[in-house]
Amino acid sequence: GMASYYTVSSSGRVTASGERLRDDLMTCAMREGEFGEEVLVVAENGNSVVCRINDRGPFVKNRVIDLSRAAMRQLDSRAGLLPVKVFRLGRGALTPN
Repeated sequence: GMASYYTVSSSGRVTASGERLRDDLMTCAMREGEFGEEVLVVAENGNSVVCRINDRGPFVKNRVIDLSRAAMRQLDSRAGLLPVKVFRLGRGALTPN
């Protein structure tokens, strides 16, 4: 599906989980999944990033995930929309608790 990114200025200051949205963290919004669960996002260019779900969305047709600015830049520094595959890893799969 398609990934997009969102920033503090475009989406507000607090996520659905109650956490502050920060552009510099590897976080994301998905319609499904538990807050705190990690997902692996792989772009068609081969770049990948692990993000933690802390928000709900995207609410735009044909998009599967909204990424923080830092996460999108790790996948592609110029992209606003990017074809990706998303793999659910679970809670605490790669990052320490």
